[in-house]
Amino acid sequence: MDSTLRKKKSFTLPSAYTVLLIITALIALSTQFIPGVKAAKFADLVMAPINGLNEAIDIAIFVLLIGGFLGVTTKTGALDAGIGSVVEKLQGKELILIPVLMFVFSLGGTSFGMAEETIAFTALVTTTMIVAGFDPLVSVGTIILGAGSGVLGSTVNPFLVSTSIGALKGVGIEVNQVIVIATGIALWLSSLLISIYFVMKYAKSLQKDKKATLLSQKEINEANETFLGKKNSEEVVEFTTKRRIVLGLFALTFVVMVAAVIPWEEFGVTIFSKTDFLTGSSLGSWWFSELGMWFVIMAVIIGVVYKMKENEIVAAFMEGAADMVGVALVIGVSKGISVMMTTTGLDTYVLNGASSLLSGMSPIVFTIVAFIIYMTLSFFIPSTSGLAGLSMPIFGPLAISLGFSSEVIISIFSAGSGLVNFVTPTSGVIMGALAIAKVDYTTWVKFVSKVLVAVFISSAIILSIAMILL
Repeated sequence: MDSTLRKKKSFTLPSAYTVLLIITALIALSTQFIPGVKAAKFADLVMAPINGLNEAIDIAIFVLLIGGFLGVTTKTGALDAGIGSVVEKLQGKELILIPVLMFVFSLGGTSFGMAEETIAFTALVTTTMIVAGFDPLVSVGTIILGAGSGVLGSTVNPFLVSTSIGALKGVGIEVNQVIVIATGIALWLSSLLISIYFVMKYAKSLQKDKKATLLSQKEINEANETFLGKKNSEEVVEFTTKRRIVLGLFALTFVVMVAAVIPWEEFGVTIFSKTDFLTGSSLGSWWFSELGMWFVIMAVIIGVVYKMKENEIVAAFMEGAADMVGVALVIGVSKGISVMMTTTGLDTYVLNGASSLLSGMSPIVFTIVAFIIYMTLSFFIPSTSGLAGLSMPIFGPLAISLGFSSEVIISIFSAGSGLVNFVTPTSGVIMGALAIAKVDYTTWVKFVSKVLVAVFISSAIILSIAMILL
């Protein structure tokens, strides 16, 4: 066992921070040799992480406040009792958690682009998976691949589909959204089934042999200490009435969170139009500031309901927030890469070069090359709405001029950005979730590589068929 662990440690690569800083430095270096791009100065490189944190400050604060909320809830013992109750009832059937949770997360992904919101679920799902006999990698796979499959096959996701349609309308191109939805469903379900297969296969291997884990002993120790604590493994937390109420409030917090970010009015739903009494914004138009305060409010309510003293609530909140500092910082550092791309104009340079490459290709070749190009662009520009606004006015008219479907271009964009966001270190969601779950980035890459290949092949086939038929 010791020799195996030593072998795993010997392959450990630099931390997430170092990986991200190396990528930032390489991008800065590349600008020195590309004509038409503003050469990054040494000061630009030095300030990139800080500028990135400034750009992502709303997400970073949101993460800290989630940590505080979880700190208060954990202090009540409700999560331990609730998780213990669920696992006890699922004795021998723990695997069912994986497809159920992945499907639920994927619904959020395809409908409203659920991404950053998944960070809020990472600690809870990781604790549940560890108690159920799995490891943090199963948790991360369940969340990232679940929600990611939905985003990859976006149907009505306003941040991708609506933004893309709007950008195409801006250059005079009308889009049949029924076609976008149909292609999106095919991409969504195929990638979800593939992802469920690989996550469950890995989970089953852990049930048979704990040594099958891809985690190093260091990762395992950190995860166990974080999510199980140092308490006696035989200790059973009683699921009292008060803890059941706390757990109900905990669940309500996340139900409201999800309802608050779905753009209801875009779907013709107006029942939430007068719900601005709490934050000044109606449900459906909340974002990180409003969501952060919602978690603070519910942390206080949960503490009061459990009859915690004021100083106990504050102490638990601060302790939980402190646990998320590293996550907030890694989100800022990852954002620094896209800031560097934007300030130097490298993003526009890559986009223009990519569009010129696509001219004169057959439908299948065009589809596959465009798919790969969008994967590349999404590495540098992980924001789907930002990339849609930049790329659609270029790629849409190009597709029309070549006799190809503009609707399939949206689906190609959806699949390309969705697939690369399974793994890109420039995504604050990926790096944040891994930091919370105590999983090294290199371990995640090792696990997800086969999923990437399988989903790429299935998506390329679906998109090629769509392009030929349409």
